Amino acid sequence: MVRNASTLQKIIDEKFDSLAAKGKLLAEFVLSNPDKAVFMTTRQLAAAVGASEATVVRFVRQLGFESYALFISTLRDVIDRELTLMERGELRHTVPGGDDKELDRLVEQDIRNINAMHKGLNLDTVKQVKTAIRSASRVYVIGSRLSYSCAHYLGWTLSKVRSDVLILNGSDSTSMDRMTFAPPDGLVIMIATSRYPNELIRMGKIAHRQGMGQILITDSPSCPLIQFSDHVLVAPQRSIPYLGSPVSVISLCHYLLHSLASEMGDELKRHQERLEQAYLENDVWFN
Repeated sequence: MVRNASTLQKIIDEKFDSLAAKGKLLAEFVLSNPDKAVFMTTRQLAAAVGASEATVVRFVRQLGFESYALFISTLRDVIDRELTLMERGELRHTVPGGDDKELDRLVEQDIRNINAMHKGLNLDTVKQVKTAIRSASRVYVIGSRLSYSCAHYLGWTLSKVRSDVLILNGSDSTSMDRMTFAPPDGLVIMIATSRYPNELIRMGKIAHRQGMGQILITDSPSCPLIQFSDHVLVAPQRSIPYLGSPVSVISLCHYLLHSLASEMGDELKRHQERLEQAYLENDVWFN
């Protein structure tokens, strides 16, 4: 099965000579027009080269994909990694009719992404993640660039559930200092959204060398941080984001936090009582 999006060009090149005439036309179309092909159904792709839907299905299986959906998902990952901001802007499908129509389109897009996360979430992995979070001596939550907003939300809220939670910005080089001296029984939660900053990947390598447990929350099963992770939770994107879309990742974090809190019983109560006492003594909240 094809899993690594970066190998798609190589796979097509290797299989090209063995493809039938229509298969070669499909390969040429996909490689020449990936930004169009990624949004096409089997019927639309077949029509683009004058082939049948059966030919399209046979084509993707010859490339090593189990389904057309997996092929399109891999193609989406390739495009998402390579497109510049300007090229992403050209892919925007702005709906004519004013701001209300554009709002409808974006909300429906977010709903599709959240539904995809909901349907694909492995609850056994969620249980393992919650166990790791509860048993770790300290939890480091790390994000970079766009994903730092998600990391801050997860880390800030997690600190209301358990103690010793640190939020680190992977774009800040001093975070490497903190990780270098992290306890080996600590846990790292990495949040990575495309286009996957190299600085965050370096943080993952450091945590891996330290022998620390590592959880990854990401938007694609081809995220390069998967190789360093013990547990992976995916909130997939069903579109090519223009300015980035953390909605489904935030939704996944929201569920994880509430599920974790619901299982902690008296431990959670004691932790939150101490927090509320500190808030009261230091006049934290407006009254």
